[in-house]
Formats: sequence, C-alpha cells, structure tokens
Amino acid sequence: MPDRSLAEVRVVVFDVGETLVHETRHWGEWADWLGIPKFTFLATMGGVIARGESHRHAFDLLRPGFDYGAAIRQRVAEGRRYRLTPADFYPDALPCLNALRERGLKIGIAGNQPAVAAASLVDCDVDADFFLTSQDLGFEKPDPRFFQEIIRRSRASEAHRIAYVGDRLDNDVIPAMRAGMRGVFIRRGPWAFLQAASKQTRADLEIENLTELSASLGA
Repeated sequence: MPDRSLAEVRVVVFDVGETLVHETRHWGEWADWLGIPKFTFLATMGGVIARGESHRHAFDLLRPGFDYGAAIRQRVAEGRRYRLTPADFYPDALPCLNALRERGLKIGIAGNQPAVAAASLVDCDVDADFFLTSQDLGFEKPDPRFFQEIIRRSRASEAHRIAYVGDRLDNDVIPAMRAGMRGVFIRRGPWAFLQAASKQTRADLEIENLTELSASLGA
C-alpha cells in the first residue's frame, strides 16, 4: 500500500551513489590506482563507514597523509575523470525514473558528486528536470543549505510535496525530513545496511528497490 503521507508528493529527487548507481567500479578503480588489493580497500572503507566516519578516512588509513584533492587533480590529468556508464546503474533505476515521469511527477537528481556528474548522467540518458551537485553548489550533504537548494530548484509550493530518495539516513533521509521534505530510505549499499540496524529515525517510506518506489508514488 502507498504511504498516505506521500500522497501529495509532486517532485521526487534522487541521490546518485548507491541509489541510482552502484559504485563497485568506481571504488575498484581507486584501489587499482592506489595499488591496493580491492578486498583490502573495500574492507577498510567498510570499517570506516561502520564507525560513522567519512569514507575518505579510509584513504588516510591506507595511505597516511593522503591528499584527496591532489589525487583527484592528478587522476584528471591522467585522463581518469569521474564518469558514469550505463552498466553502473541499478537495473531498476531508469525504469523507475521513466515511470514516475510518465505519471506527471517532476524528477530531480541531487548528490555529493563532482560537477561533471550531471553531464555524465545526461550522457547515460537520465531524463530529469534538474541536476544538483555538491561541487557546483560549494557545499555538500548533510548541510541544510543543500536541501534548501533542492526545495528552491523544485519550485514546489510546499516542501512536503518533495520526496528525497537516498541510501543514507544521516546524509539523506534525516536532513531531508528536517527541511520539511518526505524522506525515502532505500536499503541498498553499505551505508544503508549498516545504518538500517541503528534505527536512527523512521523514514516516511522504506524500500528495498526503486520498483517499490514507482509502485508507491504517483499511483
């Protein structure tokens, strides 16, 4: 049954990583670039996430003194710019976006991503009314300004008409609900499974996949 609190939703905004796309290739490329076995890299990152720390702390543990910004610039200089490919998307992602749009809902994409992510999403045939990246804005989730910008770009009459869909309670669901939006928690990816056990808050809707979302909204 669709959640009654979502009946008035007219705009659905999606996080990117582990919501629309899985980041297996992305993190595997980092491990290869650092010369670290993938299992070691991913296990270290998992431990950091489980402690509630930024995933970037994993780089510090594996390479003490690691300069993340300098590494990004070096990778770009080597032609390793951030990009998404059709194979990175979860199978239910694009069908969900299309189904919601067909029902007349406005679609937004907003995540802690580099600026080039927006163009990369368009290249992968993601059809959205607006794209927001943390690099473009100059601040990132869970900063309240990020969610206020979502509200502004959505042009919804009221914040509760916007649903934000994400895989993290701390970065996505809780701050979205504090901003007056509806929070949709998708249980996939490492953050989701670790945080689901903590029960930090109850989202307006909890789903296992985006097929459930398309069945719950815009019906």
